[in-house]
Amino acid sequence: MKRIMYALVILAFATTFGCAGMSHTQQTTLSGGAIGAAGGAVLGAVIGGNPAVGAAVGGAAGAGVGYIVGEHDQGRW
Repeated sequence: MKRIMYALVILAFATTFGCAGMSHTQQTTLSGGAIGAAGGAVLGAVIGGNPAVGAAVGGAAGAGVGYIVGEHDQGRW
């Protein structure tokens, strides 16, 4: 149980400070990829498929959408 708590604390610090030097587009791309990977893994597990494949597909799709959103917010899309 302590290992899980340490891992969650490290993950919280990494997500909090990991995007400090990134541009807005990079942040939205990373966030979209992470959200897409999580959603894809859950969907892959729920429908009885492979969660790893769902995470890969969801991560790629999420990163693409995040990039488009970031570029649109900057007025370049």
